[in-house]
Amino acid sequence: MTAAATGLTTATPPPDLTGTGGAPRRGRGLRRFLVNGKVTTGLVILLIFAVVAVLGDTIAPYDPSKRSSDILQGPGWKHWFGTTHIGQDIFSQVIVGTRSVMFVGLAAGAVATVVGVVIGVTSGYLSGAAAESLSAISNVFIVIPALPLIIIITNVVPNSGDWTIALVIGCTSWAWGARLLRAQTLSLRRRDFVEAARATGESTWRLIGFEILPNLTAIIASSFIGTVMFAVATEIALAFVGVSGISEWNWGEILFWAQGQQALPQGAWWWFVPAGLCIALFGTALSLVNFGIDEFVNPRLRSNARRSFRAADGRRVRMRVGFTPVVQAPPRGEDNER
Repeated sequence: MTAAATGLTTATPPPDLTGTGGAPRRGRGLRRFLVNGKVTTGLVILLIFAVVAVLGDTIAPYDPSKRSSDILQGPGWKHWFGTTHIGQDIFSQVIVGTRSVMFVGLAAGAVATVVGVVIGVTSGYLSGAAAESLSAISNVFIVIPALPLIIIITNVVPNSGDWTIALVIGCTSWAWGARLLRAQTLSLRRRDFVEAARATGESTWRLIGFEILPNLTAIIASSFIGTVMFAVATEIALAFVGVSGISEWNWGEILFWAQGQQALPQGAWWWFVPAGLCIALFGTALSLVNFGIDEFVNPRLRSNARRSFRAADGRRVRMRVGFTPVVQAPPRGEDNER
């Protein structure tokens, strides 16, 4: 029996605007994310730092702690970044110190992200005493100062190192991300697609894992990047002020010795500039990836500088952020004459 015979009308399928016959393109969103210039640049810089961190001891030309007779020499073929006041090779110190910075940043970011997602999403989806208790825990951890706590722990715990610092930073840096995830989850849990999944009998954890979490990916990624930046800055600051218990060499340790030995008054700019540039470059790479995530999630932030369209009068119009070309309708009088 046909639809015409039964008196029913069939819905017309929407036009295919993708050119794929309606078939979804797998990985299309990931490719669009990776081809973003900011994301590509940031990931390349981070990959270089990761390779240096893994192969630091192998590719370093000298032992970073070894002394030599080359005292306060500027950059040259023998010592690319110059030497310290006791002849230590600064290039080797920067290379070897990359591992500690990368490890503390990524480990603290992972710990803070996992704890923030679990507590933030759970407290936002659930209701009652459990949700209020988790929210109260988040409020308590927001006001806990990380720097004084790390200083106390590193002085009390024997043989504390990068693991201890990463865990303390991660366990005290998740509250802000959890509060943001809780607010977003409160907005999502009553949406139509969540209510529809709940009506079909889906369990609570399946609703959270398959309906809510995918919509929080950008916030989770941004929270992870922000925590990594905070952890790196915290470790460098602790090493710069001379807190014990940190790894023997990292970028903050280099700056600590440069400041303590009056490198700037002596004109030894090569002692602190390389480490400072690495810190700035690492933070820039993380920021570029974060900007790329924002542009990927929010279409109004995407750069359309390479896209151009032909207007009604034949002129070529170059797209700008937040700009959409609109074909102007002819005046009413002209339309009537036609």
